[in-house]
Amino acid sequence: MNIKFVFLSMLLLLQIHLFAQELITPEQAVALALENNYGIKLSNTDVEIAKNNASVLNSGYLPVLSGSAGATHNIDNTEAEFSDGGVTVLNGAESSRYNASLNLNYTLFDGLGRSYNYKQLKENEQLNELQARETIENTILQLFTVYYNVAELKENTEAILQTLTISKDRLVRAEYQFEYGQNTKLAVLNAEVDINNDSISLMNSKQQLKNFKRDLNLVLGNTLTDNFNVDTDIVFSTLYNKEELFEKAKINNINLLQIDKNIAINTLGVKSEKSAYLPTVGLFGSYGWNKSNNNAASFVAVSTNTGLSGGLSLNWNLFDGGSSITRVKNAKINLQAQNIQKEELLVTLERDFNNAWDDFQNKLNIYKLQEQNIITSQNNFDRTEEKFKLGQVNSIEFRQAQLNLLSAELSRNQAKYFAKIAELQMLQICGELLNVNF
Repeated sequence: MNIKFVFLSMLLLLQIHLFAQELITPEQAVALALENNYGIKLSNTDVEIAKNNASVLNSGYLPVLSGSAGATHNIDNTEAEFSDGGVTVLNGAESSRYNASLNLNYTLFDGLGRSYNYKQLKENEQLNELQARETIENTILQLFTVYYNVAELKENTEAILQTLTISKDRLVRAEYQFEYGQNTKLAVLNAEVDINNDSISLMNSKQQLKNFKRDLNLVLGNTLTDNFNVDTDIVFSTLYNKEELFEKAKINNINLLQIDKNIAINTLGVKSEKSAYLPTVGLFGSYGWNKSNNNAASFVAVSTNTGLSGGLSLNWNLFDGGSSITRVKNAKINLQAQNIQKEELLVTLERDFNNAWDDFQNKLNIYKLQEQNIITSQNNFDRTEEKFKLGQVNSIEFRQAQLNLLSAELSRNQAKYFAKIAELQMLQICGELLNVNF
């Protein structure tokens, strides 16, 4: 049996199977994650809540309008003595009172505390948007970690399948040679053992591939069927400039942006606490209606009143026992702590960037060396295979060349995707992950 014919047939069947599967490109994977990932959905709800909180309806700038109404009914026993000496006794005398009013309260000035609080709410809204962006970045990195695990296992499975095909051809050759007395039974048994080992490796690889596909589907919000495939083509950019990337990191790094936003919020918090030193001026007004139905002992049987009232109020807390002073001091300390954290983050960012840059360069160079190693291993296997067919090398030497080629292919696959993940991690630190053309 011709080994090349068998291998091409197996590969053709595999390609037909893969062709029938839905191909999920990196661009499609990102789109599905942005729309369906549960973590991203939850972060979007936090952003919506922050937007509601930052609305003018939650700012304190609008007046408060309230309405009230009441009714009272009395049944009294009354004895009334008048100035002329007359006496009136009423048993079970009924009277009633009704009232309704609209009340308006509006704060004209509160030491600018309301203004600073509203600005804080706006800053908090932007902070939540940054936190949502961080969730998206982490999800995208998680997505591609699993995506490239699937891609690696797909290529590993194909390589193991190729090895199994070669082992099967070797078994057929060994059986023919044994039948014609050109070889011993030991060569047949060795070939059978190698086929079993390759079959086990193939089964394990297929199972791992299924597991990682489920993991990928989970990141995508469980939107895919089991019958899908991923793209194994990888492109690396060679146009990165280390200095330019680091400058971008100092501007766009998500952790740095969040701490800057926290500093802005705490700065407003200090001003907001200081507003307690100033007075509060308010405006109030009301429109009321009152009606009374009096009993016979009253001079007025029925009275109805309507009218407007309004005024200004001033409240100045001259001394509150020192609590306002304490709050201002603590707010200043919190602001100082945020600035210290920023200084630490800048130092940490430089270290993380340098580590990520070197890690990417190192993994990329390893991948290039593994590509060269594939060529060497393939040449070694081809020559060993020719000598094996001529009987110049034994089955052990042939098997070793076969395993060396498989090992080189698996190492190359791993190095390729390790390098790509390292590139994405570097771009995340620089704040450029979401700008990548996947």
